[in-house]
Amino acid sequence: MRSRFTTRPRTALLAALLLVVSAVGAPPPNVLFIAIDDLRMNLGCFGDPVALTPNIDRLAARGIRFSRTYCQQAVCNPSRQSLLTGRRPDTLRVWNLTTHFRSTLPEAVTLPAYFKQQGYFAQSFGKIFHGEPPMADPPSWSVPEQFEYVAKRDDYQLEENRRPGATQKAAATEFVDAPDDNYPDGRVAAGAVAALGRLAAAERPQPFFLAVGFMKPHLPFTAPKRYWDLYEHAPLPPPEPAAAPTDAPPAALHKSTELRGYSDMPRQGAFTAEQIARLRRGYYAATSFTDAQIGRVLAELERTGLARNTIVVLWSDNGFHLGEFGLWAKTTNYENDTRVPLIIARPAEPHAGATTTALTELLDLYPTLTDLCGLPTPAVLEGRSLRPWLDAPTAPSRPAAFSQFPRPWVYRGKPDLMGYTVRTATHRYVEWRRFGAAEVVARELYAYDGDRLYETTNLAARPEHASLMGQLAALLPPVPLAQPSSKP
Repeated sequence: MRSRFTTRPRTALLAALLLVVSAVGAPPPNVLFIAIDDLRMNLGCFGDPVALTPNIDRLAARGIRFSRTYCQQAVCNPSRQSLLTGRRPDTLRVWNLTTHFRSTLPEAVTLPAYFKQQGYFAQSFGKIFHGEPPMADPPSWSVPEQFEYVAKRDDYQLEENRRPGATQKAAATEFVDAPDDNYPDGRVAAGAVAALGRLAAAERPQPFFLAVGFMKPHLPFTAPKRYWDLYEHAPLPPPEPAAAPTDAPPAALHKSTELRGYSDMPRQGAFTAEQIARLRRGYYAATSFTDAQIGRVLAELERTGLARNTIVVLWSDNGFHLGEFGLWAKTTNYENDTRVPLIIARPAEPHAGATTTALTELLDLYPTLTDLCGLPTPAVLEGRSLRPWLDAPTAPSRPAAFSQFPRPWVYRGKPDLMGYTVRTATHRYVEWRRFGAAEVVARELYAYDGDRLYETTNLAARPEHASLMGQLAALLPPVPLAQPSSKP
C-alpha cells in the first residue's frame, strides 16, 4: 500500500510553496542533526562532575536539555531506524543489526527524506543509519552519504591493532599522539565543516538538513593521547552498583559479549580492576574527543552566520553500561542503556539553558522537527512533538516512555522473548513475553529514589505492588502482529 506521503505531485507542490515562502518572507529554518553513538548521560551539562565536554555544554546553555529521554531499543540499528522513520521497532519489524526497514516497511519515508521532499537539501556525514554498507539509505539524501561506514581497523592507529583486518576486533582501548583527523570522527567533522562553508556560500541558498554522526564513544575506546591525558588524574569512581539487581530474571542480563570480543579482554570471568579503570577512562576520553569534533562543527555554524537560522539537535542512539551491574555495553532494558542525552537548541531560544524532566522518546524527534520547521507532520508517525516542553520546560510530563529488547541477543530468525518496558517518573515495569505471543514468562518492577536512577531490587513478586503493576501493565502495547524479520 502506497503512503500518501510519497505522492510526487503533492510533494512537488509543497516543495515549491516552501521555496516561494522562503523568497518572500522569513526563510525556513535549517536543521543540524548531530548523532552520537553509545553516549550515556556522562556529560558536564547533565551533571557529571568529571566529564570534560565544554562544547556540548555550551550548546546546552543556549538550548534545552531533555533529561529523561529514552531510546526505543538499546542497540544502534533498531534505535536509529525507529527514530529516522518515526515508527516503533515492532511496527518496523526491525529488532536486530542486519534488517533494513526497506525490506520490512518499504513505503516508510525517513526524516531526512521527508525534509528533502519539502524542498530541503539533505546531506549526511558519518554514522546516521547503522553504518555498515548494506544499511545505507540513498533515498534519504540529496547526495551520497559520506563516511557512513568505519572498518574496525580504521578505529586504530597502531599497526598491531590494524593488522587483524577490517572486520576483526583488536584492543578495546588505544591512545597515541596523533592529529584528530587521523581518526574517522575527525574526518567526519572536517567534512561537515566544509559542507557548512559551501552551504553558506551558495548563490541560491536552499534550506538544509545536515546530519552529522560521530562513532565515539562506541567501542573500541580510541582517541588521541591528549584526550586520555585529560583524565590521567581524574577521580573516576568504580562502577556503582557493581552487582546486578536483586531477583532480576536471567533474561534481563547478559554476558557483556560485545566487550569480550576484543582481543585484550577476557572471554569469560571477571574483569580486573586495572581493566575496569582503563575502560572507564577510555570511555571518558572518547567522549571528550567527540565533544571536540562537535565543537568544530558548531564553530563553523557560528562563523558562517548559519546559526542564526538553524535548529541544532544532539542525541545519542542508546546508553551504555560501564561495569554497573557487572555489565558492559548496551542491550538491556535498564536505565543506563535506555536513557540518552537530548539537546534541542532553537535560534534565539527563549528558555536557553533550561532543563525539562518530562518523559520523552527518541521517536519524538521526527514530529518535533517537522513541527518546528513549519512542515505538515505525517499522520503515520508514532511519536509526538516535543514543542510543549520547548515552549514551557516545566510543563507536566506524559505518563510514560517505552522501550523493548529481545532475548537472546544476537538471535537468528526470531528471538525467544521480547522484553517490553514502561518507564514512569518513579518506576520501571518490564514484561518478558514469548515473542509474538501474550504469554508473560517474567516480570520486573523497580522503584527509583529521587536522583538515584538505577535499579536495585526487583519488586515484582511482592504482593503489595500488585495493583501498581496492573496499572503499569495496562500502559504497555498489546501483543504485536509483527512477524520475524526477513534477515537473521
